[in-house]
Amino acid sequence: MSLFRTCPDSGFYFHKSAESLMKANAVAAAVSLLVAGVLALGVVLTRWQEVHLLDASTFYMVLTAHGINALIFWIIFFEIAILYFASSTLLRCRLAAPRWAWTAFILMLVGAIMNNVAVFQGNSSVMMTSYVPMQAEPHFYLGLILFAVGALIGIFVFFGTLVIAKDENTYEGSVPLVTFGGVTAAIIAVFTIAGGAIILVPTFLWSVGYISHIDAQMYRVVWWVLGHSSQQVNVATHVAVWYLIAGVVFGARPMSEKVSRAAYLLYIFFLQLACAHHILVDPGISSEWKVFNTSYAMYLAVLASMIHGLTVPGAIEVAQREKGYTKGLFEWLRKAPWGNPVFSGMFISLVTFGFIGGITGVVMGTEQINLIIHNTIYVPAHFHATVVTGTTMAFMSLTYLLIPALFRRKVFMPTMAKLQPFVFGGGMVIMILFLLGAGTMGVSRRHWDMDFTGALLNFEYAGIAYTMVAIGSIGGVLAIVGGAMYLLVTVGSLLFGEKLEPSAGFLQSFGKPLDASCYRSGDAGRALAAPKPVEEHGSAGFEAPGTFALALLLLVTFIVYYFINWKYLASVWQLG
Repeated sequence: MSLFRTCPDSGFYFHKSAESLMKANAVAAAVSLLVAGVLALGVVLTRWQEVHLLDASTFYMVLTAHGINALIFWIIFFEIAILYFASSTLLRCRLAAPRWAWTAFILMLVGAIMNNVAVFQGNSSVMMTSYVPMQAEPHFYLGLILFAVGALIGIFVFFGTLVIAKDENTYEGSVPLVTFGGVTAAIIAVFTIAGGAIILVPTFLWSVGYISHIDAQMYRVVWWVLGHSSQQVNVATHVAVWYLIAGVVFGARPMSEKVSRAAYLLYIFFLQLACAHHILVDPGISSEWKVFNTSYAMYLAVLASMIHGLTVPGAIEVAQREKGYTKGLFEWLRKAPWGNPVFSGMFISLVTFGFIGGITGVVMGTEQINLIIHNTIYVPAHFHATVVTGTTMAFMSLTYLLIPALFRRKVFMPTMAKLQPFVFGGGMVIMILFLLGAGTMGVSRRHWDMDFTGALLNFEYAGIAYTMVAIGSIGGVLAIVGGAMYLLVTVGSLLFGEKLEPSAGFLQSFGKPLDASCYRSGDAGRALAAPKPVEEHGSAGFEAPGTFALALLLLVTFIVYYFINWKYLASVWQLG
């Protein structure tokens, strides 16, 4: 018989085995973020030419480890925890195959450690993309493969939990929208991991000598099936987090669940195709394929994010106006709980992802404009807008929600927690904006030294480019401080936060269940106990004028910035 507990504060419903797995994956994610943050300081202080902290070999080792820990290990560990939450907790059912879930966690942990060992041994500084003919140690690739296999098992456990919930009738109608977002992320993740297997397994065999040659062009094409699609897993997941927080903090109902679900389907059908912008300058790929991917496929993918970017703040606005915040266009936003890091982190994630990540993604994905910013520092600036201020900030805000519910502790140092989203988000915005400017001026994406010291052919950037990189680096240091604040609050909460349950001790913060008295035996809750579907907002009237104004601002910003980049491109044509 399964054991369950209900959080008395949030009403969340935890299966004992799922609860322990969520904790274990979340803690592993936080450790990965800690490693990535420490390494980020080395990257930032080396990019800052006046400091130029690390030598070339150390810089590329640090950059490799930073990218993999930040973009793969931190995010995927946390996403697996979210999938277990979106299935077992939100559907109020037992987790399928807990032993397989623990096997998945162990494989992911071993793979992450193995990969980090390979990088820090110094012979695998191939960066996250690990482009051939650069070759890493065999255990670099094997670690990634083990991690991917573990993640795939975790995804199948998620799907199995959905089957159990359906069979045991723990919900009525369709799965909740947040769970639907998890389903979308999991489907794209299967596609992503398959792409990774297609390229990483042969590359591993190449590294041990069983395969003599890997074609560099084909490697790049197939690798981006993994690399870009993994970002779409992140997008689907952090959008689900937005919906969850809007519902929990404001009691907001989706403006239209049908439209939101349709937008998720657009992710599945089109988003992973937009990886073409990484290989637009590569030879051997037809222009027809490039044009299709950078036009129709990208437009439909962007439409999905625009829908979510409209309906989430729109739902919050409607909920706020129902509470009486009806003065002008933005009283609902001014009177929002900005002192609550759950909301502030989520809203900063939404705005920066939409305005900065979305606009730069479309610009970078335009075939002609791509020629002037391809392989410049513009590219990492863009994905820091999507992955860091989009995904990571959303996950940070969710952490503040789950510390009391999952770990049964109060948030430690609440004043620091209130400030943390603004420090982290503000630092990232400064870094991103100035690195976008530096990238537009041609600053190289991967070169460790802007002065090209010792190069046979000398090149010097304009002075303003050095200034932009320096200011961006200051923003990066500020963001690292914000990340340290997050980890300090999180770890401090697990170790020293006031206990909301007497048995919430040290071990309970790292996977051990709470005292047996917290749990009850029985079935996983029937449909009568599950949340009822909520009524959607009608289409009559103009319910969210403030959100509509923000959408118009986004449109105007995009149009202006888009044509500015065409002007930059036109200035290059004079070379002809």
